Amino acid sequence: MLAVELNRSNLIRLRPPVRIPGFDPSAVSAGIVHLGLGNFHRAHMARYTHDLMERRPDALRWGIVGAGLLPADRRMHESLAPQDGLYTLVERGGAGERVSVIGSLAGLVFAGDSTAGLLDAIDGGGIRIVSLTVTENGYCLNRSTKRLDPEHPLVRRDIAEPERPRSAIGVLVEAFRRRRAAGRAGFTALTCDNIQHNGEVLRGAVLALAGMRDPALAAWIEAEAAFPSSMVDRITPVTDPADTAALEERHGIRDRWPVFSETFNQWVIEDRFAAGRPAWEEAGAQFVADVAPYESMKLRLLNASHLALAGLGRLAGHTFMDECLRDPDLAAYMAALMDRETGPTVPPVPGIDLAAYKRSMLERFGNPAIKDTVERINTDAPLNVLLDPIRDRLRDGAGVELLALALAAWLRRVRGEDEGGRPIEIRHPLAALLRERAAAGGADPRPLLGVEALFGDLGADRRLAEPVGRWLASLYEAGSRRTLARARSELAF
Repeated sequence: MLAVELNRSNLIRLRPPVRIPGFDPSAVSAGIVHLGLGNFHRAHMARYTHDLMERRPDALRWGIVGAGLLPADRRMHESLAPQDGLYTLVERGGAGERVSVIGSLAGLVFAGDSTAGLLDAIDGGGIRIVSLTVTENGYCLNRSTKRLDPEHPLVRRDIAEPERPRSAIGVLVEAFRRRRAAGRAGFTALTCDNIQHNGEVLRGAVLALAGMRDPALAAWIEAEAAFPSSMVDRITPVTDPADTAALEERHGIRDRWPVFSETFNQWVIEDRFAAGRPAWEEAGAQFVADVAPYESMKLRLLNASHLALAGLGRLAGHTFMDECLRDPDLAAYMAALMDRETGPTVPPVPGIDLAAYKRSMLERFGNPAIKDTVERINTDAPLNVLLDPIRDRLRDGAGVELLALALAAWLRRVRGEDEGGRPIEIRHPLAALLRERAAAGGADPRPLLGVEALFGDLGADRRLAEPVGRWLASLYEAGSRRTLARARSELAF
């Protein structure tokens, strides 16, 4: 099959089963600027917006300007710009795959060298929402308090040069300042990152930085802006070059950076916006007064399970998550973790059968069509998805043996080498310190648990340190597979 270069003029040349936009992508105008244009956003929020545009013509004014804030984001810009912002989304499940060209991007901005163009885009008259998927690292937080860290290098730079911000938080503050100076209304800052109470965390960080600049600016933002919380869910792995080649061969689409995801998706949003919003509920999103129960369910059952399995799976020699679910010890461990420790910390969730939700996690993680790597999860998932349920369990006087095993695997992995002495790349803002403490402590977790920026006072709690120490010693002495077998025997799961 002769491949077609993906762009607007070539859409007419694509053939079923490829689905092309049912609207004219050139008619899409910008209403949203998104910080962190990556695979997840393109499989999730951009997909919901595309689907809404398919349903109602007035949604075309909610097009998304996708921005990359990091130098490494240049490749995304260079891939999508020749394609007029179009890209292919392949959704894979047990019944096959659905191939769609997504047309909801109204523009692209590369801000890895300078944020001037990004700030100009946010200044656009139609922009009423600035959304984010920048991972927890992008919020410049103290990892223990989840508040803005004034000593963070990007924060210090943004304080020194506030009109030339480098951080996502600095960009939002400067964009709000410009709105205020121009006598214009504020906008909604919508976080789509996996952080508990993410809207409140974002609001706190923005107000803290704004207050350092000008207390009156902080007061204006507090009165004029909105920071709704949201819960997002869709497993979206890193794009594999082999999948890109297969897409071209099978469907005749030459796409420089397609996206592959599972078929499941979920988006729960607090219905609190400053200047209007798209009717995303018509595309399947759920608007609620309180996101917290849904957020807790997802972070405790999906994200905590993800990181627990990815850490142990990496040490056991697995590359993909579906391999982990085919490992009987790991599958049993994940089920026990949800039933015994993380699940009991989840409050009742309106309209959700938690037992069915937990079963769906096992099915989704085991989906052989989604080659999600353990390395992606180990890199992207914040450690707090384990620490938060640990805190809740200890507060209630409950045991944490299974969570302690997951944390021990995390501490073992950040040493930067596997059980055979082969290197593991540790991509973390504190990577050098973590490797140093892991090497110094070995089977003793106290040097790592003493990293206050990560653990706060939790690291000194004997109720955690003792079980973590036992499991970490076993991981060093017996290895991950024998440790898992020991855990199954001792904890009867």
